Amino acid sequence: MNTDYLDPINSLNVPELADTTLAMDFLMRAKEGVRNLATALTECASPDARALLRTQLRQGIALHQEITELMVRKKWFHPYELTEQYQLDQLSAKNTVMIGQMNLFPGNTSRKGLFDRVPDGGGEQV
Repeated sequence: MNTDYLDPINSLNVPELADTTLAMDFLMRAKEGVRNLATALTECASPDARALLRTQLRQGIALHQEITELMVRKKWFHPYELTEQYQLDQLSAKNTVMIGQMNLFPGNTSRKGLFDRVPDGGGEQV
């Protein structure tokens, strides 16, 4: 298959795939932040710093909850249905392999004629 992945017609469903990937990455980073704040709180001696870390920890937990609820609502995350989550994880792994096998940098990268107007920036007229 010799698909031109830079052609906009071949980007169907990519925005949702990107949204789910970014949301999961955001969730994992929020979880890391909570873990790091909890560790820092246990090792901090200053009362002022401890108060600040406690506030940030509460905010981090609230952020993690908000991201989780968004992902559950959009059906991107199934924390209580392991079979469904496993299927999503398998699909994600399959998509990752598929993306890794794409020829994203073909020899001809000219996109003249694919868009309905001339790109901004003073380029050559189509």
